Amino acid sequence: MAHYPHPIIAREGWLHIGIAFAIASGATLLVDWLWAIPFWVIALLVLQFFRDPPREVPSNRNAILAPADGRIVAVETVQDPYLEREAIKISVFMNVFNVHSNRSPVDGIVRDKWYFPGKFINADLPKASLENERNALWIKADNGADVTCVQVAGFVAKRIICHVSPGDRLERGQRFGFIRFGSRVDVYLPLSAQINVNIGDKVSATLTVLAEFR
Repeated sequence: MAHYPHPIIAREGWLHIGIAFAIASGATLLVDWLWAIPFWVIALLVLQFFRDPPREVPSNRNAILAPADGRIVAVETVQDPYLEREAIKISVFMNVFNVHSNRSPVDGIVRDKWYFPGKFINADLPKASLENERNALWIKADNGADVTCVQVAGFVAKRIICHVSPGDRLERGQRFGFIRFGSRVDVYLPLSAQINVNIGDKVSATLTVLAEFR
């Protein structure tokens, strides 16, 4: 898969940003600039939501990187519902002020992909992992380990976008998708992984090392 180009603003937001600024400009021209202030505020909020800054990938080849910006809301041993194995699940919750571009936690090949329509309950709740709309990727890491990376929609998230398919190769930190307007990402790791984060920690996609292969 080719790395799709975008500067500082994610391509998934270009249409939304254009519409928001067009409405604000129209309100300024047709009504009055004072009445248009709320529309400009909304336009700026939409612009900041779709920001997508470049990230430097850590050199440690054993590092398992955060797939999203946000806060850690779960670190637990569970049954991976996609690969039917016992695994360590780490969940990153994104609020509307976080960068919502999703990045690969490891180097590897996408072995399978599953999409499930579902609910749109608060993504901060544990049940969101299995009840909300979600898209799961099974990534076979270069060292042979299995990693499951799951995009989970939230209360106001209405669109999960995933740009990869089975057979595609992902590099650590490579953008592979986006979730519009609030969400979470779950990562299921082998039990042997050394975990480096705790519940409540704030993490940054690509920059934060969630765990390391051992």
